[in-house]
Amino acid sequence: MQHGTSGKHFKNWSNTYSCNPSLYFEPETIEEIKEILKSANENKKIVKVVGVGHSPSSIACTNDYMISLSKFDRIIDIDQENLKVKVQGGIRVDRLNGILYDNNMGLSVLGSISDQTIAGAICVGYHGTGINYGILNSYVTEIEMILASGEIKTYSKNSNADQFGAILCSLGCLGIILSVTIQCEKSFKLEQIEYPGRLEEMLESLDEHLKSSDHFRMFWYPHTDYVMCYNASRTKKPINPKKFNWFKDKLIGFYLLEFLLFIGFYFQFLVPYINWLYFKIFSNRSEYVDRSYNIFNFDCLFKQHAFESSIPIKDTSKYLLKLKRWLNENPNVRVHFGVEIRFSKSDDIWISPCSNQDSCWLNIIMFRPYGKEYPREEWWNINEKLMIECNGRPHWAKTHNLKKTELMELYPKFEQFDKLRRELDPNEIFINDCLRKVFS
Repeated sequence: MQHGTSGKHFKNWSNTYSCNPSLYFEPETIEEIKEILKSANENKKIVKVVGVGHSPSSIACTNDYMISLSKFDRIIDIDQENLKVKVQGGIRVDRLNGILYDNNMGLSVLGSISDQTIAGAICVGYHGTGINYGILNSYVTEIEMILASGEIKTYSKNSNADQFGAILCSLGCLGIILSVTIQCEKSFKLEQIEYPGRLEEMLESLDEHLKSSDHFRMFWYPHTDYVMCYNASRTKKPINPKKFNWFKDKLIGFYLLEFLLFIGFYFQFLVPYINWLYFKIFSNRSEYVDRSYNIFNFDCLFKQHAFESSIPIKDTSKYLLKLKRWLNENPNVRVHFGVEIRFSKSDDIWISPCSNQDSCWLNIIMFRPYGKEYPREEWWNINEKLMIECNGRPHWAKTHNLKKTELMELYPKFEQFDKLRRELDPNEIFINDCLRKVFS
């Protein structure tokens, strides 16, 4: 078997989850991966593949075998005629963005960040925003996967089609993704218009806003009535990027914010004022044009906890107005900005959070300024309660408390997915403690 490294300490980006795998591998060949899987089956070890560790949960953690696909990061094929790209699973999305642009191609949708590996992003349902655009998984046309047995199978609408819908969002528990083929479009620029609004007014005319651009999202500042809105649409206009101001964007927007939230940890009555202040500072209307991925992505600032759910779009107002009312009725609960509100088109992927429903994504965060842990239990609980009330589904990369019985009600094919999981991985070498809770 390929020599693994002992003594590896893994922690995720936000430093909220960690583990100490007994052996850490960076295989360079498929044969080496097969040897690792063979050893895991023989020695009853758990195997988890890790990307860059951006998931704010323990979904990639194990104290047994951890595999990095950092050396499986090649472009296999670029088909400019049919606008398709085939890549190894370990390539980072940000690197892929640049390569595609150089070949006059681009991914139709991206999330807020692009430093994940493509395999990691697909495993958990990586999404952006745009009511006419699905999650990134819905643009995948083929996946090559190595199963727990070492067998390599190709899944697409033409090969093993009956299981393709499961493989498209696999949580990393059906096998290891070796390669992915993605349907792209020609490279494009986006014009983004940013403007402030009031939450209730935006919700009253939500349908109009959703149709007003290709990619619409909102950013609510809790403890205020205000949101920032972002309309992004494809354009032929020349690039006119957003001007970076170090004093405002970095000194005030990052360093001062972290310091103020650190002070707010000790004097939490300040938090609503900090939210209001930062809305006022960063609520100017602006318009700019840039490469698609530069508009899709933005700075997530510093370490944080995150909880995200996907609810039917029709329940967007219900969820947010109840959440705002609850926050007003519980003045001792202080929470950080912002609540990021995004939208995705329905798909037919077995356990995609957008399976068979146009969806609104609601992402809440609590920052960890200089490592300080703000109390967040009540804020998390009310959001999970509202998610359940709205028949919402958790983002697979983020923390939640739902078990198999609840997930079966939300996903008609969840039991079918679990059955396939047990068939493909009878020794459950891909199931860590995080996923065991999901399937128990």
